[in-house]
Amino acid sequence: MAFALPLHGVGNRADLPLPFAFVVVGASLVLLASFAALVFLWPTPRLRPDAGWRLPGTLARFLDSRALTGVAATLALLLTVITLAALVFGRDDANNPVPYVAYVWLWVGLAMLSLVFGPVWRRLNPVRWLHRGLTRLARLDPDEPLTDWWPGYWPAALGLFAFTWLELVAPQRTSQGVLRVVVSGFLALDLLGAMVLGRPWFRHGDLFEVWSRLYGALSPLGRRGGDRQFVLRTPLHGVDALGTDPARDRGLLATAAVMLGSTAYDGFSGQARWYAFVQSTDLPEVWMTLGLVGMCVLVAASLWLAAIVSSRLAGVSASGIALWFAPSLLPIAAGYLVAHYWSLFVLEGQRAWVLLSDPFGTGADWLGTADFRPNAALVDPQLVAVIQVGAIVLGHVLGVVLAHERAVRLFPRRVAVLGQLPLLVVMVGYTCGGLLLLFST
Repeated sequence: MAFALPLHGVGNRADLPLPFAFVVVGASLVLLASFAALVFLWPTPRLRPDAGWRLPGTLARFLDSRALTGVAATLALLLTVITLAALVFGRDDANNPVPYVAYVWLWVGLAMLSLVFGPVWRRLNPVRWLHRGLTRLARLDPDEPLTDWWPGYWPAALGLFAFTWLELVAPQRTSQGVLRVVVSGFLALDLLGAMVLGRPWFRHGDLFEVWSRLYGALSPLGRRGGDRQFVLRTPLHGVDALGTDPARDRGLLATAAVMLGSTAYDGFSGQARWYAFVQSTDLPEVWMTLGLVGMCVLVAASLWLAAIVSSRLAGVSASGIALWFAPSLLPIAAGYLVAHYWSLFVLEGQRAWVLLSDPFGTGADWLGTADFRPNAALVDPQLVAVIQVGAIVLGHVLGVVLAHERAVRLFPRRVAVLGQLPLLVVMVGYTCGGLLLLFST
């Protein structure tokens, strides 16, 4: 029997500490004030790959140790085995842990963990370890591709869209039959990509590793360019390294647009008028798919158009300009993700531990968590509302800062401010739209 995961958010307009109109106007003014401050205080590029405060040697060695990687990878493989066993042998009911692991832990939890600790899935990815073992058995170089063709981020963009379609649109998306087909297909395609393109595939093509890496670029914990030492840094130093190589990074705008657009559509799909319209049609999945595609295209097109107009105003070539500004969508996508999925992650992430302790529905208690009751302290409606507003505003401010950094690096100084105005307009629009989707009644 299929079932649906609970609603993602618990905040609404009544939970806001200020009137909703004040919140929207205030958030827009914050962006405008941030832009004005950047014009005077940030006239030249400041982000450098060698920036950051180096971690103490003992802590850095621990984070880089094989022991930590081994323990983390072993736990990830153990949870993978339990999840796959539940997928194959578990009951097809609301107590099966697989949908919670897939849609809560692997999707939302991985993103939030990466925002804090960096691209953790690179160490935990079970498919990467499987590929490593297979190439070793076959005595092949895991880094050697079979072709010189390089797709960039396009496989990840398509994979992320397919996963969000599965989560938001597909009928019976939590049923065992559907999930078995999806997991089998993903493993086959992911391994095929790695065997054909070598280990670099995981960095650009594996949808979950790309998901983790792009959000992990915003982590305050990162590696310094050059000596690769662990450092603490501002969130923008990591993401600033993205989108600088047109040959390797093609498809980055599409990927970032899916990351932001899918979350925006999840909020939009809960709007009463849209929901009523979709349910009144004979083909609701078709309309939902069109809505999801439309939202992702709207995000990509608005950024692309703003970047083109900016290049015209600044008098520079428009070639590759959209890719250059694409990373500025990532802080915005992170803000939307935290705002939209916070309550889902807190409550259902805890519930997953309970269900994993009894993966076959036999009354077992493998993890000793069968009697655990989720703590709801972090999903108080007013707290969630504050987190939502704060995450969206902070994400957009970081997006404005990164766009400004890219503009002063690319545009002539005398027209750098003028060239940024279309991008600023788009980001203010994103802010107002995001708040309306979250708190509209």
